Amino acid sequence: MADHDPVTIGIVSISDRASSGVYEDKGLPALKDWLSKALKNPITFQERLIPDEKERISATLVELVDAGCSLVLTTGGTGPAPRDVTPEATLAIADKEMPGFGEQMRRIGLAFVPTSILSRQVAVVRGKALVINLPGQPKAIAETLGGLPSATPPVTGIFAAVPYCIDLVGGPYLETDDSVCAAFRPKSALRKPST
Repeated sequence: MADHDPVTIGIVSISDRASSGVYEDKGLPALKDWLSKALKNPITFQERLIPDEKERISATLVELVDAGCSLVLTTGGTGPAPRDVTPEATLAIADKEMPGFGEQMRRIGLAFVPTSILSRQVAVVRGKALVINLPGQPKAIAETLGGLPSATPPVTGIFAAVPYCIDLVGGPYLETDDSVCAAFRPKSALRKPST
């Protein structure tokens, strides 16, 4: 791990009930587990568990980016219900929107349930950070990030594009474990493998 760039990743679970202790949050552990397996880089996690409040979500995202997070992943609050405001809060802090991520997340979800079209997940760039809204369920988080490699035809997870996106905005060089998720970069963007 010494040869890999260190990375700080913000993970945010957005839920009124989990943040008030009504039930245990499962989003943060799912995110940490998947990322720890997928990345070869040493990771420092900045974790937040917050309610579905637009201003609070926006402020938390800004705080994490300002604290040096190159990647911020949220889980929860992306449906059509009145309290689901994560996409609005995310777009409010964006320098650029990255619509391809949301399109692919819905495509992956549709392999399982027709209600995936109700999901409003977005991804944005703010400064040198990529911020992505993910689904709320741990299984859906893993499928969205890693894809469906055994499907016919295989469906690529969104994380395959994350490292190169972070390269392009000036963040650290993320290296993935190909057995979990093979990142894609053009040949000109590849770093020589460490020995």
